[in-house]
Amino acid sequence: MCPLRVLTTIRKAEYAELVTLFFIQGIAAAMWLVPLTSVLGAHGLAPLRPYAYAATGLAAFISPLVFGAMADHHVSPVKVLRGLALATAGSMAAASGAIQSAWNPWLILALIQVYCLCAAPLSSISSTIILARLADSQKEFGPIRGMYTFGWMAGCWITSALNEDSSTHAGFVGAVAWLVLAGFTFFLPPLKTPKTAEHLTLRQRLGWDALALLKNPDHRVVFAVVAFWAMPLAAFYPYTPPHMRELGLQHTSAWMTLGQVSEMFCMFTIGAMLTRWRLKWVFVAGLCFSVLRFLFCALNSKFWLLAGVSLHGASFALVYVTAQIYLDQRVDASWRARAQALMTLLYSGAGNMFGYLGSGAWFAACTTSSGTSWTLFWNGLAAASGAVLIYFLVAYRGRTRNLAKAPAS
Repeated sequence: MCPLRVLTTIRKAEYAELVTLFFIQGIAAAMWLVPLTSVLGAHGLAPLRPYAYAATGLAAFISPLVFGAMADHHVSPVKVLRGLALATAGSMAAASGAIQSAWNPWLILALIQVYCLCAAPLSSISSTIILARLADSQKEFGPIRGMYTFGWMAGCWITSALNEDSSTHAGFVGAVAWLVLAGFTFFLPPLKTPKTAEHLTLRQRLGWDALALLKNPDHRVVFAVVAFWAMPLAAFYPYTPPHMRELGLQHTSAWMTLGQVSEMFCMFTIGAMLTRWRLKWVFVAGLCFSVLRFLFCALNSKFWLLAGVSLHGASFALVYVTAQIYLDQRVDASWRARAQALMTLLYSGAGNMFGYLGSGAWFAACTTSSGTSWTLFWNGLAAASGAVLIYFLVAYRGRTRNLAKAPAS
């Protein structure tokens, strides 16, 4: 389904702008994250891998809230996105050049951390820009967000087509894509920055006042569910490819894109789901897919492993993207950027950080000298996802009153 066909509230040209924004961003992000493991390994930096990925989680604890607060209080989100895209392009090129020139590993890691600090807020800022221009986010955001997924797939295809899967050239091409995104922002109309108090506290400037959103019981449940759900999810990326190889599947990167296929389908149908179902049951469907994904993988056969991979995208779309739509609908406009940034912090920071560490320990516990017990490994993750589902069903009430207004000065 073409996203332009679901257009209801804005001009087609304007809708195309938003689609292009996410598409370019997906291409640029994939050109760094997908080949990073292979690039580090090919340049003798394999021991740096866990620290390089942990840098993403660390950055998510810091920069999304800071730049979210900037977009809410001081500068148009479009200008914030432009500056971050330029900084991301420069830091990606610098990190790639350092790897290529065999600089000191700690200096390379420092440059990767700088890149992560620049890149971490980009998703939440872009989502804020797009959601602010949609009158009916339930129907229209899903197809637009689907273009990010398609861009991600295109970035992977471009990297492989150029035969740069383990080359630093992928980073340089990705830097060019970020420059294209920065240039594209000049064609986006600037969003007005909501009026706020002139004398802001340090806590407000750093974005930590966004924690006030947790006072709302339903907000608190949604934020917690996204963080807890991300923990077992973090195990999916590093451990599915080796399981595939054990079962005799080659070209694991290509097989992993099955998840993006189901994600694209859900992105284009999520609007219809949200008009027919309560938002609560869309969350429940995504969490159920998360449990089934790991249960299928635990059956330890090619067919069922690929079936589990196929459900990954559906789970991601129905949980994470639904959470973004929830925040757009339930949070006051003056808090939107910080709300999306807080979710990025909890998902990419807390969820991924503890998920990588915890799943690594669980994988070690399931591995002996005779091999890995994949059935035990995946069933453990299914149990963790099931616990998140139960927590959501018990704790979420679906209150619609808005408790996220800015406190009085």
